Amino acid sequence: MTVTQRRGRKIMMTPGELDEFLTSQRTCRVATVSTDGAPHVSTLWFAWDGTSMWLYSVVRSKRWTDLRRDPRVAIVVDTGEEYDELRGVELSGTVDFVGEAPRTGELRAELDVPETLFARKNFRLEEMPHDGRHAWIRLTPEKIVSWDFRKLGSA
Repeated sequence: MTVTQRRGRKIMMTPGELDEFLTSQRTCRVATVSTDGAPHVSTLWFAWDGTSMWLYSVVRSKRWTDLRRDPRVAIVVDTGEEYDELRGVELSGTVDFVGEAPRTGELRAELDVPETLFARKNFRLEEMPHDGRHAWIRLTPEKIVSWDFRKLGSA
């Protein structure tokens, strides 16, 4: 993973801040490329395991179809209302698909951590519920850009 940020170094998040932010936030926006080359953006809940972002996507969605055809993606997680509160992260790279599609709960050690994190964060459950409609997409980012405008006040 590369954290490249030529401009805005003053407002970029430290690795610890980045981890805390991605662990605490629930919603991301996922940008994919449609068949005709047009961008498509959709919103999802996610889990962050410290290295990868895990998306639990409906397998019959445009997002899933787009990523199956072209696995390049950009994902934004952000928060804040006022200018001096804005914080966010853009992660980009190529996704891979993990586990069966749709996910039925088949034992898969690689999914133990993301499913536990996702279930606790988004459903307040200890085990991931499987509905036979969703499956896992993992992004281990090739590039990360972050910003925290709250740091501007401390300059």
